[in-house]
Amino acid sequence: MRTLGPILFIVPFSLLLSVTAQERAAESKLLESGQATRLANPAAAPTEIKIVSYNIRWRSGKELQQIIDWLKDKKERPSIIALQEVDRAKKRTGHVNHARTLAEGLGMYYAWAAPPAPQSRKASEEETGVELLSPYPLTDITRIVLPHKGPGGRWRVALGATVKIGGTSLRVYSVHAETRIPVALKIEQLGAVLADLARYPASTPAIVMGDFNSWEPMTISRIRKLFSNAGFATPFPDDEPTFKRNAIVFDLELKLDWIWLRGLPAPGYGIDRSLTVSDHFPLWTVVESKNQERASSHDPLLCRVSATHPGLSR
Repeated sequence: MRTLGPILFIVPFSLLLSVTAQERAAESKLLESGQATRLANPAAAPTEIKIVSYNIRWRSGKELQQIIDWLKDKKERPSIIALQEVDRAKKRTGHVNHARTLAEGLGMYYAWAAPPAPQSRKASEEETGVELLSPYPLTDITRIVLPHKGPGGRWRVALGATVKIGGTSLRVYSVHAETRIPVALKIEQLGAVLADLARYPASTPAIVMGDFNSWEPMTISRIRKLFSNAGFATPFPDDEPTFKRNAIVFDLELKLDWIWLRGLPAPGYGIDRSLTVSDHFPLWTVVESKNQERASSHDPLLCRVSATHPGLSR
């Protein structure tokens, strides 16, 4: 019996290590990054930087192409794009990697991340994800599994990356928060994104955007307090709906989506309600860089609104 004791202890421990390694390997597959075969050729030091956030609601086929065409507006092509509900290998969207499809269609670098599958559905297909795209390289890419599970044990995720445009490095995040959890827990999910940002100098310009699922009035006020206290500002008012779903009795309109900026003053904004392929509308703003001499002194970027799409709300 003495010889069996150590063996009985070592074998289960080895199995535990093996399971942990498998879980880590599975998690690593839920983060993908790359670039289009043919990259767009952006300005080395652009005078304008357009920022877009959009929950595309796992659109595919012609609707996905419509989104790509909207993003490829020749007048002001976005420099930073944050998308939510982007499928990569799901049956409902034909097992097509839409993260890469979007990058190829736009000629951009991209990063995509998804949360782990609920434990009750470990053998099922992966969850939908979030994506960042830019014609400028994405570095220091970070997948953030947000705390607190939603219905059915599902997780939500955020994605962070650093983008250097001209002489300015910006830290950007695409976030998809949970819908059906208490307000306090939803705020903690957003706090996890700010915790990742805290790894960088406080002077780093930052953008946190996405679908925060702020359908409760209390959530909206708590989000504003959270980000304002962290040194962020947004040009988007609290009462501008970014989501619409048609119903028999009445249309449901909610304020779910946000773009928060730090070190990037934002006097204006845009919500394009002419693009109706999703139940969300795309949000955008345009940042203007100062002249090269002043930019070299590390002055912040300035933001302005530019009406380039029909159906724009300002």
